[in-house]
Order: sequence, then structure tokens, then C-alpha cells
Amino acid sequence: MASNFRQKSQPIVIVGAGVFGLTTALELKRRGYESITVVDRFLPPVIDGSSVDISRIIRVEYADALYAKMAREAYEGWVTEYSDYYYESGFVMLADKKGHGYLRDSQKTAQALGHKVIAHDDAEEVRRTYPTIQANLEGLSANDNPRGGWADAESSIRHLAKQCTLAGVSFVCGSRGTVQSLKLDNGRVVGLNVSEGPPILAAQVILATGAWTNRLIEVSHATTASGQPVGFIQLTEQEAQRLKGMPVVINLDTGVFCFPPFPKSNVLKVARHGYGYATEFTSGHGQTLVSSPKRDGDNASSSYLPADADAALRDGLKQLMPDFAHRPWLKRRLCWYSDTQKGDFVIDHHPKIAGLFVATGGAGHGFKFLPVLGKRIADCFENKAPEDVREKWRLRVTDAPDLAPKRGDGSRGGPLLRKLSRQEQAKL
Repeated sequence: MASNFRQKSQPIVIVGAGVFGLTTALELKRRGYESITVVDRFLPPVIDGSSVDISRIIRVEYADALYAKMAREAYEGWVTEYSDYYYESGFVMLADKKGHGYLRDSQKTAQALGHKVIAHDDAEEVRRTYPTIQANLEGLSANDNPRGGWADAESSIRHLAKQCTLAGVSFVCGSRGTVQSLKLDNGRVVGLNVSEGPPILAAQVILATGAWTNRLIEVSHATTASGQPVGFIQLTEQEAQRLKGMPVVINLDTGVFCFPPFPKSNVLKVARHGYGYATEFTSGHGQTLVSSPKRDGDNASSSYLPADADAALRDGLKQLMPDFAHRPWLKRRLCWYSDTQKGDFVIDHHPKIAGLFVATGGAGHGFKFLPVLGKRIADCFENKAPEDVREKWRLRVTDAPDLAPKRGDGSRGGPLLRKLSRQEQAKL
């Protein structure tokens, strides 16, 4: 449903204070929209959002040309405005020597865009550039990008939220910012029903609700939530120094990746970019069963991981960081992705509900676009984005079951999506 929303004095409410919501709020203020309010359960950085914790990968390697171009544009923002939060450690993608489609296709895309790719048929060659890398590289090939690295995600979001505040964006959090449902009037959204107080009214509502989206609207197979395992290990200062100069490393076959130790705490982070784990809740808009993190409470507070997820991280550590493979966890958790069928974002006016715009579907790779994401979302909101981009990010509501697995863009590894048992869900 195309928007004719042009009255910039009318109130816009954005649900979600993650990277999609905050970048949209800031860009709309910069374009002259006068009344922008962001609502969320927590103040940003939202403690259980997918946009935060100590680190996120910053890379430009993509098989898809649109995201490859966007990632290069975003990189310029990381080395300028967000340079205080960006660490250019280098980024290495590993895969079996027999070949991996994403490794091969990202090489082709980079070359087509005129960019040099450092490809190694024998991954052992990366030790020349990164002598402190611990990984067992036998039988693997590699792509190496010295200009890649990682960002301090929590600090980046805090900086972004500060910019929003300085620009005049309002925030509503806590019970008043916890959305129960959309307030509708004759098929048009006119505001939000919240946990405390009267509805928050708006001329336009933007859902930037990530993994929680299907709790508020029926999106069926367009985007669903999956939990991805993450683990943290405390190192000593001496141990962290031994790893000085190591890159971010991902094994595309297993999906497991690790970061250099965080410089302020010497914490080592390992995670898996895979198909994840599904939950099963009854949606707030009917009797539909959906996969979603909890709405009430903090999804990051539990240190529970399913046994097979814990084992997969341990196996990944044995290959990538063998010296620390048996260290006790400082903390573990599931990080909640807003998954889509092909890893594409969902940025579109709702086809049936007037006044509703959706900006979600980060699919585990949205954060790296922080410096440019808001501009792309605002272009879609104002119907200014190129037609091919709008078609790529269209909200496609289908009849496929919500819990059906999604293949993504080909960059994921490990086993297919598994629904958690009731006993496992109770521990989250």
C-alpha cells in the first residue's frame, strides 16, 4: 500500500530502538519530519536486541551486488563518524577447499564491482598476514580482507541514540513503551495499545521490531525469529596480548565465527551464524503459532543454551581458538535474528494496513549498514527508492508456515533450524 504521507508536522511513532528504528528516526528528522517518537521496552542500547553486545562484524564481502555496494558505502561511515567504535582487525572467511558457493560468489561480485579480492587456495597463507591466528587451517581455502573488522555494537548504538536525542527524537520506554497491539480504525493504524496508560496515537506507525515483529502483525513466512548461540570467555591481559593482531574469522561450513578479544575487558566472543533455534508462542493478533523471543522480560539475562548449541560453539573453538576451547563460559545466550527467506530486508508500506510501514528483516547482517541504513529506509518510506530495491525489500505475506526454515543468502553454516522443546523454552 503506497503511502501518501507527506505532512511532516504529523506525528510518526517508530516501534523499536535497534539499528533499524534509530537510523530511521534520525534520518526522518534530518529530512524535516517534526514529530518523531521511538518506543521500546528498554532504553537504547536495548539489552536483548540483535543490534548490541560487545561486537558485530563489519565486512563488505557479499554475493549480492546491492548489499556489496551498501556495505562499501557504510564502511566509509565506519572509518569517519563511527571510527571511535570501529576496529579494523581484518576479516577472514574460511571454507573447505572443495569450494563454497558464498565464498566463490562474493569473490565474483567484488571483482565485478572493481574491487580486489585476496583469495587463498590454501588458507595457511593467511598466517603471513596474521601470525597470531590460532585456527587449524588444514584443508581450507580463504578470503582475506584487511579492511574488514568489527564494531563495538553497544557503543555504536549509544552514539546513534545520542544523535537522535540531539536531533529532537523523543523516546518512550518501560511499560509505556511496551506495545501490546496496533490500534486500528477502519483498516488504518492510528496508534499503539501499550502496557501502561492510554494508547499512543500517531498519523503513521513504523514497525522496526526485528525478531518481535510477528507478535504484532501477521507476516507469515516473510520474517520470523531464530535464536543464534553466542558465548563469551574471559581472558587475562597476557592471553589477550598473545592474540594481538588476529582478525575476525568465520568458518562458512560450520557458521562459527570469533572476534579478537575486546580491548576494554579482554573478553573473547564466539558465535554461530546459522539457521538457529525456533520457539513457539501464540501471536498477539490471533491463534497463530510464531517463533519469537519473549516480549516481557530480558531475553539476554538467561545464560542457557541448548546442549547441541553449546557443543557446536565448543567444536568451533577447537578449530578457530584451540587454546581456549575448554575454558568455562563467562556468559552465554541466544541472539535473536529477524530472518527472511533470502536474507533480504523487509522495508515496505504494509499492503493492507494503511498508515503502517515495516522496516525489519536484518537477518543477522543488518547492523553493519548502520551509517547508511536510515537513508535507504527513508527513501522507501517516501517512495523514492529505485523500483528494483523496493521490489527486493517488499513485504511478501504468504501462506507458508511461520516455523518453516529459511535458507538465507547462502552465508550460513551448521544444522538446519530446530524448534526448541517446551522444556528448553522454559529455560530461556
